[in-house]
Amino acid sequence: MESDQPLISFSLLIVEDDKPVRDVMASLVPKKFPNCTIFTADNGIEGVELFQQFAPDIVLTDINMPAMEGFEMIANISSMNANASFIVLTAYAVKLTYEKFRDLNVSTYLLKPLDFSELFAAIEKCLAEKKSQPE
Repeated sequence: MESDQPLISFSLLIVEDDKPVRDVMASLVPKKFPNCTIFTADNGIEGVELFQQFAPDIVLTDINMPAMEGFEMIANISSMNANASFIVLTAYAVKLTYEKFRDLNVSTYLLKPLDFSELFAAIEKCLAEKKSQPE
């Protein structure tokens, strides 16, 4: 899986309680984006702590997790950084969930099972949105 993207440096925090899924994402994303630094957490509490420590460019998160679910984590991170970029993974495609995503300024939400071409497109969308933000 060779990257045809310019070598943009960015960091990605993956927050997913399913370790095999988290590990696959953490190994495949750098194949497409070689200059991506990956941080991983298995719940929202760890996600908030890692965001505070490293301020990653993009947060990729599941919604249903132990300790702190994704919506609560997104709200916490957004209160620290209003320009944080989020990609949400969910197995649920209900309208209420979509409205919550919109209210929390989520860039993209992806349905499970994950299609990696959609994930890569979502990351590219977040990078383009960040590039267009005023400094």
